[in-house]
Amino acid sequence: MYPLVYIVRHGQTAWNAELRLQGQADTDLNVLGREQATGNGLRLAELVRDPGEFDFVASPMRRTRETMERIRAAMKLDPGGYRTDPRLVEVNFGDWQGFTFAELETQSPGASRTRALDKWNFQPPGDGAESYQMLLERVKPCFDALDRKTVCVTHGGVMRTLFRFVLDMAEDEAANLEIPQDRVLKLQGKSLEWL
Repeated sequence: MYPLVYIVRHGQTAWNAELRLQGQADTDLNVLGREQATGNGLRLAELVRDPGEFDFVASPMRRTRETMERIRAAMKLDPGGYRTDPRLVEVNFGDWQGFTFAELETQSPGASRTRALDKWNFQPPGDGAESYQMLLERVKPCFDALDRKTVCVTHGGVMRTLFRFVLDMAEDEAANLEIPQDRVLKLQGKSLEWL
């Protein structure tokens, strides 16, 4: 059973807007992404009555750190008052990072079709590349260790794994979930709810 955790995906980046696979490439928020981060911070300011009761943790990537700092600023907290956890970084897309699926299809026809056959367990080519299942095995211990109320800023892939290990959602359904960048996901006990 999990404590109360508010989870936010980082705001939009230029690569998100271009439908590029980011993975562990360290990209920055764009203008819309900064607005989304601040908006999520204003929402969290309404939800979190006593911030002192909460741990604040983010993926160490630039886009998640800036999102957390904007969230904390919107909550009227010290922007730097949070910790990072490397287990919260995005799934590693290996050699595919930085490319759109259209570009990958030009280079390797059928690549996206192969992935679609078993998206959850598909591991892209390249050193360090991960499947969603490998990501789940990295992420779950991070959430299992949470022992107090928490605000967490992470990535879309990480949030997909939550639906798999918290709700036991089917692999294919979890792999294809749309994860918004302008909403807060509430985890508590064994439930997940978009706010």
